Amino acid sequence: MKRLFSVFIFSAFLLSACSLDENVADLYKQESPLEADILIPEYFSKEESELIQVQLTQNGKIVENPDFVHLEIWKQDGSLNYGMEEAENLGDGIFGLSKPFDLDGLYYVKVHASSAGSMIVPTKQFIVGELSQSDLDALQKGIKQEGDTGGHHH
Repeated sequence: MKRLFSVFIFSAFLLSACSLDENVADLYKQESPLEADILIPEYFSKEESELIQVQLTQNGKIVENPDFVHLEIWKQDGSLNYGMEEAENLGDGIFGLSKPFDLDGLYYVKVHASSAGSMIVPTKQFIVGELSQSDLDALQKGIKQEGDTGGHHH
């Protein structure tokens, strides 16, 4: 019994020497995800270009100088595709791209942005004017849209 007690005490002593480092979390990479708020105009004019804007934040702070911000805009039916273009830095963490939207329908904008090791590619749909039956069907069926390539590498 004394031998068992001695082994127990010795084991407890060894285990106490193996305590966790209180700063263990600092040894691992800390994530700081980039976030994008896509701002779509409330109304679209057929006579003028409209500005699609993106506000970038990271760790609750405005991102003034990201690695890149590109916007890709297309119409659901494939009749219009602006491709990927670099967004203009408008200041205060807001980036934008002006395009004409003179065709009614369902549109998508995909943001490609990177800052401080975090890359995001959010997509937002929006409506210009009236929707066609094809647009309504696409909304109801959840069809994979043109331009949704499953990811794009820079």
